[in-house]
Amino acid sequence: MRILILSWEYPPRIVGGLGKHVHRLSTALAEAGHTVHVVTRDHPDAPPEEIVDGVHILRIGEYPPMVPFEDLIPWVLQFNVGVLERATALLMEEEVDVLHAHDWLVAYAAAGVKGLFDVPLVSTIHATEYGRHQGHLPGAMNKLIHQVEWWLTYESRRTITCSQYMRDEIQRIFDLPPEKQDVIPNGVDLAQFARPGGIEAFRASRLAGGEKMVFFAGRLEFEKGVQTVLDALPLVLARQPVRFFVAGIGTHAAELRDHAERLGLSGLVHFLGFVPDEELWTWYAAADLAVVPSLYEPFGMVALETMAAGTPCIAADTGGLRELVVHDATGLRFIPGDPRSLAGMISRLLTDSRLDRRLTIDARRMLDEQFSWRSIAARTVGVYARAMAEERDLKWTHRRDERPPLRVILGRSEILGARRA
Repeated sequence: MRILILSWEYPPRIVGGLGKHVHRLSTALAEAGHTVHVVTRDHPDAPPEEIVDGVHILRIGEYPPMVPFEDLIPWVLQFNVGVLERATALLMEEEVDVLHAHDWLVAYAAAGVKGLFDVPLVSTIHATEYGRHQGHLPGAMNKLIHQVEWWLTYESRRTITCSQYMRDEIQRIFDLPPEKQDVIPNGVDLAQFARPGGIEAFRASRLAGGEKMVFFAGRLEFEKGVQTVLDALPLVLARQPVRFFVAGIGTHAAELRDHAERLGLSGLVHFLGFVPDEELWTWYAAADLAVVPSLYEPFGMVALETMAAGTPCIAADTGGLRELVVHDATGLRFIPGDPRSLAGMISRLLTDSRLDRRLTIDARRMLDEQFSWRSIAARTVGVYARAMAEERDLKWTHRRDERPPLRVILGRSEILGARRA
């Protein structure tokens, strides 16, 4: 199968879970023998075009005048012009069977390619603006993004979500027919998370005697819930010494640092900034536990990665995390936004080594059975095939419907017959 993927992030440009998902899906599709093209944003450390792990990557730069990413809507429109131009140049030379768009930031280009080249469009909705803002749209820009998300699902022959929770959400807020939807979870490569060497030395250089390491990785945005961990830490510290390490960047970073300072935690909370994957995997393996405290979470890629690294996970009881972290089986869950509930789970896990081992073993078994990228890629190809078949059926129906109804044809015959008589 020949596949064209559009995504606003792809290695080495990784902002969040979307970029990791697109990367692993693309390479797994290529490993399965499919031809995969990815059109994405440029990066100063990567060439405009290359083939990596069998994936043909096309990176596009920005047009003048330079629009800062903070001016999001103008930036997205300018970016989509570049994506459409590069994809069009590719498709003038090569054919593809299906187009796969990841989230609203490539919706305009996806709709353009679909219309220009008559290619069936599949979209993956990784999250929604409605969900990020806890069920409301506070401003004009949020309402616009919401409309573009709806439009992308409308234009798509099939729409993929990463959890049943997200399927239900977009069915409700976009009034999307359930027969147009598919649920395919994110995957994880267990081989990448083999325990690296030097973990004890890594821990010793960052912890004082007797301290435990609590770790978070993700975007520093309000909906990711890091503020809940900060509020829980004084309750945990009353029982045992811990240090909290935060990997990630985002618009909420300065507020979180100020919040930690107000709580008197500055010496015990460490903001690491952006952490590349190789180093991130070391942090996962070194941590005593990882927290996924999201207020809104369509899936929870960090929870998967934590489990793959052999580290127990404590996650908020919300969204797609409910489908991944089974309480007291593959991890522990707490009430979203509730510092006392989270503090209780952290203290329980840090003081029960048997629980730690049991959760880790059960989580790894679940990942091996259900979340390999080979399986995820095969299921995605199944969605592509269904989209292509539905597109063919629709075109045949349209051609058939364009013929004059039988009664009109018969009427003309009668008239012609009368004239001949």
